[in-house]
Parts: sequence; structure tokens; C-alpha cells
Amino acid sequence: MPNLKEIKRRIQSVKNTQQITKAMKLVAASKLRKAQHAILEARPYAIKMMDVLNHLAARCNSDSHPLLDVREGNRHLFLLITSDKGLCGGFNGSLIRKMAKHLKDNAQNENSLIVAGKKGNDIFRNRPVTVTEEIINWTKNFDYLKAQGIGENLSTLFSEKKVDKVFMVYNEFKSVMQQEVVVEQLLPVVPENLAHKDDTFAVDYIYEPDEESILDELLKRYMTVEVYRAFLESSASEHGARMTAMDSASRNAGEMIEGLTLTYNKARQAYITKELIEIVNGAEALKG
Repeated sequence: MPNLKEIKRRIQSVKNTQQITKAMKLVAASKLRKAQHAILEARPYAIKMMDVLNHLAARCNSDSHPLLDVREGNRHLFLLITSDKGLCGGFNGSLIRKMAKHLKDNAQNENSLIVAGKKGNDIFRNRPVTVTEEIINWTKNFDYLKAQGIGENLSTLFSEKKVDKVFMVYNEFKSVMQQEVVVEQLLPVVPENLAHKDDTFAVDYIYEPDEESILDELLKRYMTVEVYRAFLESSASEHGARMTAMDSASRNAGEMIEGLTLTYNKARQAYITKELIEIVNGAEALKG
């Protein structure tokens, strides 16, 4: 027969866990609102900047800027953005699987990683791949200036021809329930061919001071904005995934508590029935 004290202790333990998961869900929901607001504001700016960059780069020579230099080398650098903390469902697992598969499928290339987040670092520091930089605790106070530093570092590595291509791997925020892993080429910047797509392409402009100077400044800002947007996407995705995971954990804890309570009541009833039978049997023995 089950031990009543053990079942009661188990119920209390699950209740304590449920309180923690509910609190974590509320914290994640609060952070998600801020992160979602930030990414919804950043997306239109990034899209418009890429639009302007496409128009300007299409009018310049392909070799007018180092960041437009398309090379045939196989030195690929990946900026992998994971979280610093766990308890966020499959957020990190899907990223790590995608990255590992991409590395395996492109093993002929000279691949290297810049890994943001403790979870990614814990995995890839023990894998046969070069991790050139680790960005730890980025989720605490990541801002535009830090994105600028990362963007400048990536631009320098590419301009100095230490790498031939730069990619970002991150979770793109779709909704609270859905995040999509994206492998996006960051460098070289490949402008879209607008000649047959956009009627405004035929319109010419007068640039001051000149096209190359504006393109240089625009590409620097583009790098910062794209890196910043990717980290914002990852932040919103992480909070959404954690909120969903904690909500699921709270419901599972509730179901477990109901099951344990039912078991406890059945065991308690069995004990009471057994004691009543013993009392009746004892009374009958005394009569005899």
C-alpha cells in the first residue's frame, strides 16, 4: 500500500515547482512584450535600409566597396546566436541541430564560429570546429553599441580577406508559439537586381558628396542594423519559447498534482477501510 507521507511530500514538491514555472512564465511574458515591441520597430527600418542599399549599390561598380566583394574562397564564418539560459523548450536545440547539420553538409569548407550565448558555447567548444570568439551574457544588456562593435568586427575580418563569407544563424520571431531557424548570408552584401523589378530604378539621383562615400556609410550602418535586428529576433524568440515552455510545464504539473491527489485519497480511504475492518473484527472477537 502506498506511503501517505511520501505521496503528500511529492504533491507539495510538485506544487512548489508549479509556483516557480508560473512565475517564470509571467517574467517571460513581461520581457516578451518589450522584445516584441523592439523587433517590430526594428524590422521596417532594416527593410527600408536594404531597399536604399539595393538602389545605390546597383548604380555603383561591383568593386566599389570591400563588403560587396564576391569571392570564391571557402572560409566561412558563422555568427550563431543562442541563449545564455535554458528552460526555453526547443529554442537552443533547433539552432544547434541546424548549425551542426550545416557544418556536416559543408565539411569541405574551412568553417569557423562566433558563438553568442552560453548554451551554444557549451556545445561547440567540444566539437571539431574552430570557435574564434565567445559572446557570453549578451541577453542582459545588449544594445545598439554592442551590435555596432560586432558588425565592425565582422566587416574588418571580411575586408581584410580573413574570411570569404559571413553568415548569421538565429531564431526569427514569428509568434509566441513559433520561431524559425534562419541561416542568413551577411557578407558579402549581394544587392538585389532591381532593373526589371522596380519602376523607380530608372530614376536617377544626384548624390552628395558622392555615391561611393554614401555607400560606405550606408554599408557600415547596414551591418550594425542587421546584427542588431538578428539579436532582437533571437531575444523575442527566446522569451516566447520560454513563456510557452513554462506554460506547458505549469499545466503538466497541475495534471500531476491531480493524479497524485487522487492516489493519495484512494490510499487514505484504503487505510480507513482497513482500520474499520480491524475494529469490527476486534469487536466480534470480544463478543465471542
